[in-house]
Amino acid sequence: MNAIGPIQPSGIAPLTAGLQAKPAGGAEGFKDILLQSVREADALQQEADAAVERMAAGEDVTTAEVLTAVQKADIAFKLMMQIRNKLVQAYQELQAVRV
Repeated sequence: MNAIGPIQPSGIAPLTAGLQAKPAGGAEGFKDILLQSVREADALQQEADAAVERMAAGEDVTTAEVLTAVQKADIAFKLMMQIRNKLVQAYQELQAVRV
């Protein structure tokens, strides 16, 4: 296992895992799922920053590990931006309906 953590086939899997339908009895709210996704995206960014710092300091970390961590953080950020854009768009549509 490397210092960054296990490499998953999809960098966005942790972000989308919480969006699956759950039974009403133990369902999390949309806000909770969204906040968890933001926290996970932030954690990926912090891991990428740490990997870059370790590489710059000359520690034993490969370029591939650093690149993978940075790309995972980038994909997570782009996903969060798309979610944000869709939420803003939905809000604007609701505002237009109320008029």
